[in-house]
Amino acid sequence: MRLGEQPGVTRVVLDMSSAPEYRVFALANPYRLVIDMTEVVWRLPPGRSPAGVGSVESLRYGLFAVGTSRVVLDLRNPVRVAKAAILPGTQSVPVRFMVDLAPVDAIAFAAVLQQGPIISSAAMLAAPAEPALLPPTKPGDKPAGAKPIIAIDAGHGGVDPGAIGTRGTVEKDITLAFAKELKRQLEASHRYKVVLTRGKDVFLRLRDRIALAREAGADLFVSLHADSHKTNGLRGASVYTLSEQASDTEAEALAAKENKSDLIAGIDLSNENELVANILIDLAQRETKNLSVRFANMLVAELRKDTALLRNTHRYAGFAVLKAPDVPSVLIELGYLSSAKDEALLRSPDMRGKLAKGVHRAIDAYFRWREELKT
Repeated sequence: MRLGEQPGVTRVVLDMSSAPEYRVFALANPYRLVIDMTEVVWRLPPGRSPAGVGSVESLRYGLFAVGTSRVVLDLRNPVRVAKAAILPGTQSVPVRFMVDLAPVDAIAFAAVLQQGPIISSAAMLAAPAEPALLPPTKPGDKPAGAKPIIAIDAGHGGVDPGAIGTRGTVEKDITLAFAKELKRQLEASHRYKVVLTRGKDVFLRLRDRIALAREAGADLFVSLHADSHKTNGLRGASVYTLSEQASDTEAEALAAKENKSDLIAGIDLSNENELVANILIDLAQRETKNLSVRFANMLVAELRKDTALLRNTHRYAGFAVLKAPDVPSVLIELGYLSSAKDEALLRSPDMRGKLAKGVHRAIDAYFRWREELKT
């Protein structure tokens, strides 16, 4: 993939092994251009995406939904698609997918938004532009003696990579590897049923992560992340629970950053408020929040046995992914990828296994406590 400036346009070129089906459309607030294609295998060096050329400030790419890959271009200014074409390959030149972007004013861009897909091949025209919304349901009471159900949410994924470490480590890969290790440990104990919100490198909307947990009848929801910070020396794990009033400015900033995941993936958020309101009903359910806090305190007690912790380890803020009204939920920041030491630890399968044991112990303690309450 490469970017270049031609007279009057910014050109995006993807070298491909064969011609894809495709769709190109624009989004506002902020200005973005989205290119959807039939699912591809990316062969780009990680962490070396072209950016900062002409009208394109930055870009990201990845699997958006099963069968669909996506490129999202963050724009410095509104644009129109001056040209989009598949250029046939030769023995010495690969197939090229080319898109030319010409600057326009805000009024002209608003007209572009009204068009829907700006240009599309026939097969993609009929396909939905966004993954289907999962129903926000939760099953009824479980039978007596049923195993507790743990939902493990690997943060980010697909077109949303999350933080990038000093050695090029990608947050979405660390969270998925940790989620799989934690699942393996929990299932090996034969005490729990475990569901992953994602088992591969694919994008999930924040509200779909919640819906998957509720649909599975989860008794506990654990969202995994590994952030970065402008201060490279800052390191250590931390645990977050939901509150509309953040515990501190850093927690508030982190929640704002994580809540932009859908925007990063090129989702149209213009009607989001109404949709989220229908799912995140009765967020003030005191029992769910209290249970989340109890589990968070247990997590802090166990994690400090195995790893460095951030000061004031248990924090709280308005994380969208924690807003299931009837599932106790926590978000674990496993460490900072901007810290060379944390990044090295999180890249280590042995260290991830050790950290997962700490989370496992906290889950055991939480459900022992729940059983004691019953008796």
